[in-house]
Amino acid sequence: MKKISIVTPCYNEEDNVEELYQRVKSQFDELNNYKYEHIFIDNASDDRTVEILKSIAENDPNVKIIVNSRNFGPIRSPHYGLLQGSGDATMLIVADLQDPPELIPEFIQKWEQGSELVIGVKNESDESPAMYLIRKAYYTLTAKLSETKLVKNFYGFGLYDKKIIEIIKNIPDPYPYSRGILVDLGFNMEKIYYRQPVRHRGVTSTNFFSLYDIAMLGICSHSKVPLRIATLSGFILSLICFLIAFVYFLYKLFYWDEFPLGTAPIVIGMFFLGSVQIFFIGLVGEYVGHLISKSSNFPLVIEKERINFHTSDDD
Repeated sequence: MKKISIVTPCYNEEDNVEELYQRVKSQFDELNNYKYEHIFIDNASDDRTVEILKSIAENDPNVKIIVNSRNFGPIRSPHYGLLQGSGDATMLIVADLQDPPELIPEFIQKWEQGSELVIGVKNESDESPAMYLIRKAYYTLTAKLSETKLVKNFYGFGLYDKKIIEIIKNIPDPYPYSRGILVDLGFNMEKIYYRQPVRHRGVTSTNFFSLYDIAMLGICSHSKVPLRIATLSGFILSLICFLIAFVYFLYKLFYWDEFPLGTAPIVIGMFFLGSVQIFFIGLVGEYVGHLISKSSNFPLVIEKERINFHTSDDD
């Protein structure tokens, strides 16, 4: 009997974890020929999330819990959770109920048909139109810049064969962009399109800074194009500035008294070049910070507690 590991990262999801547990359980109640484990990895919630999960785990040995020592962010904690499953395949489902558990049988079916990587792609969404357009624009930009063929509107919701998880375990990346790594491995991939429902309960912990962090991680991990744009822009702007300076010099030589140099072009040019330099210095800083994060030997997360992992599959 094959085993499926369901991994759910959560932070302050006291309003959602119990319903998610019940909905996942109901799917496997129908899938009689599969065993499963549901691993919740909690990012040091300060509400009743862990308390509720422990209550569930007391009555259901299929539920396993990892509690982090602190909040390690939305990048490291989910990736670490993926590596903890013992199943023949591992599936990532977020705790806010925006990844429909009712699609589990379809994911498993595609996997059984030979696709090692089955990913959920959001083609419709009930979120605000403005946010949907911003996300779509980002993924379009990232796909165009990336040297890897990234999948638009893929957020991690998917089912991954054990061989993929074993490969990822051997990639020593302390700050991984999981969505890019999964696609970059080159395994046989199948897409399942779905409509993402709006969050009905609780408040998302994702803010502008975490979204920006994920966005820059995706770009810095899979593209050198922005650095090359910075270099080419430097050459082009240098050439333009040289030509303008040369033209001014000639005008001043031939029309010394009639041609006042003026301060306006100097001030405009100075502020323009200054803003361009600051922008590209910031861009280079993002890459430097990315390299520093990648070179760190710090573990993905530090566990405070884990529950039900002692339970044997043969019990």
